[in-house]
Amino acid sequence: MSVQFIDNFSAQTTESKRQIIATQTGETDKILTTLEQSLPDDPAIRQRFESFSENNLGLYSLPMGVAPNFLINGKIYHIPMVTEESSVVAAASSSAKYWYSRGGFTSVVNGREKNGQVHFLSKAPQAWFDAAIRELGHRFTDELRPHVEAMEARGGGVKTWKIEHRPEVMPHYYRLDVTFGTADAMGANFINTCLEVMGRTLVAYTMEVNPDSDTCVVMAILSNFNPGSTVTASVSCPVDRMTTKGAEPRDFAERLVMATRIARCDIHRAATHNKGIMNGIDALMIATGNDFRAIEAGAHAWAARDGQYRGLTEARIEGDLFHFSLTLPLTLGTVGGLTSLHPVAGAVLQILGNPSAEELMQITAALGLAQNFTALRALTTLGIQKGHMRMHLGNILIGLNATRDEHDKVTEWFNNNTVSLAAVRAFIENLRQNGQ
Repeated sequence: MSVQFIDNFSAQTTESKRQIIATQTGETDKILTTLEQSLPDDPAIRQRFESFSENNLGLYSLPMGVAPNFLINGKIYHIPMVTEESSVVAAASSSAKYWYSRGGFTSVVNGREKNGQVHFLSKAPQAWFDAAIRELGHRFTDELRPHVEAMEARGGGVKTWKIEHRPEVMPHYYRLDVTFGTADAMGANFINTCLEVMGRTLVAYTMEVNPDSDTCVVMAILSNFNPGSTVTASVSCPVDRMTTKGAEPRDFAERLVMATRIARCDIHRAATHNKGIMNGIDALMIATGNDFRAIEAGAHAWAARDGQYRGLTEARIEGDLFHFSLTLPLTLGTVGGLTSLHPVAGAVLQILGNPSAEELMQITAALGLAQNFTALRALTTLGIQKGHMRMHLGNILIGLNATRDEHDKVTEWFNNNTVSLAAVRAFIENLRQNGQ
């Protein structure tokens, strides 16, 4: 069936939108049933979910697992993770168990400063803006007052600002850099509102005092690269306690150092190395209703901050001690936005003990480090596929419509054999042909 252009789609009711889209698939009843069954029974909860996204058709569910027994800064956390890949939760759980008996994770917030920019054009020289700083500051304070009072009461607000001429971008291009504190909120809307107010104020003042400057705003927007809002998670223990299958303790520790060094220097390895870190971080961000896309963007920008994309973790051996750490920028919220509106996100925060934004940063960094440790542990000893494919075996069996008896026999066989889709399919076909 050919897909047709839909006129005025956003004006339709939610039910009509589902009907229109389902009709264009050629399997109207099947698609309608699937979409409607994805919705919660509670009308109030259904309405809330439908308000989260434009042109809502239904809900797309992902499983939420938990990685228990994370010892972070002397406190135990059971960390919920929303991901479709079971090996991600298993890896985090394995790392939590490994480091629990070795002192756990230490996680320290280095700063909470977020930033945004007003990008503008002006024929006025830098010296003119330098001379106008005091008066501009007064104007900014007056115009921002109604927008920042509530945030300032919670300890946040506009912290610093400066104007920089950047002629290498364009001859008359300037950037107004602003830093913010947003307390326990992620603060994206607050930051963008302040920036737009500052942009309008800047143009109004400049054109009033220097009308020949032709000053105009290009755009005003927060940045997802926040080098002033970073957290460092670390673990360490005596080298002789770095026990694992497939390697002696010192050999294992040295392999981890080498693997981390490779990721620091080789972009091909760094991309996959960092993806593994974000496997865990994204899963927690989704579970808590935070913007995982912003976190991803900031982490990858941090990885390339010196001009080369690098792995985010570092490992070293000093004397008889092994050290492993992760530093990355995180801008998280535990109040406001989806975090406050999504009922499951609320439950997740309760499971975590209702952490502040700073505490959630510490938990998140420890989870990312844990994820990376288990990946490197597998890669440098027994190989990544053995454990990964065993965890993936359940999904393969679902796809092949295996019975419970077939499931048990396949699991037993592949305890000591290499898992692949082709191998599992062949094994099941053989069982069925022989009536087993």
